[in-house]
Amino acid sequence: MNTRIAIVEDDHNAAELLSGYLDRYAAESNRKFDVDVFYNAGTFLTERGSFDIVLMDIELPDGNGLDVSRKLRERDENVLIIFVTNMASLAIKGYEVRAFDFVVKPVSYNSFVLKFSGALDALRKKHGKDIWISNKDGKIKLNTTEIKYVEIMSHILIYHTVRGEYRETGTLAELQELLADEPFALCNRCYFVNLAYVTAVKQQYAVVGDESLQISRAKRALFMSALNNHIAMGVD
Repeated sequence: MNTRIAIVEDDHNAAELLSGYLDRYAAESNRKFDVDVFYNAGTFLTERGSFDIVLMDIELPDGNGLDVSRKLRERDENVLIIFVTNMASLAIKGYEVRAFDFVVKPVSYNSFVLKFSGALDALRKKHGKDIWISNKDGKIKLNTTEIKYVEIMSHILIYHTVRGEYRETGTLAELQELLADEPFALCNRCYFVNLAYVTAVKQQYAVVGDESLQISRAKRALFMSALNNHIAMGVD
């Protein structure tokens, strides 16, 4: 499925520039995007479909970009919003609507690529990736977003998922390589945790669903750093 992008920009030249950047990035990265351009807030807000990423001008003739984004959030909690603005001071208020990032006009291609590729990476992490678990019963396909944590017991990997537990033989090194680009971190040498499922950290424990997994002293700094980075990216 192609990534769906909305450009909400009243300045036709600025909209064409962003659209051209998307075409160039798609060609360079061998990706495909479905791009819709909206020249005012009213037309955009009446659009029935959903978008993966919205490039939002913060100053529109018929509505403030922040207000438009608040209305967008009422119907879509997951869309990634990148503000495009002349004034960075306004974009900083984007935390109110959980904006992913902002880019300042005039937008250079290098600046655009930096912010947009970050959004694509966050989007991929939201959707996860499919992996195959092999055991004596055959093969099972799991999406990484289904995995709460993986328990490592010698050469046995136990996948604790929203669908139940699955086991396969393997090592921690193999597991880390398999999930290298996914939001997982070790809280101790036995638990490789999906940070999206961490709901609290209480003293020396990470709360994952209705379970408390011990955070070892040796792993605490790296685990908390990974968790804080995950929270900052806002990809849940």
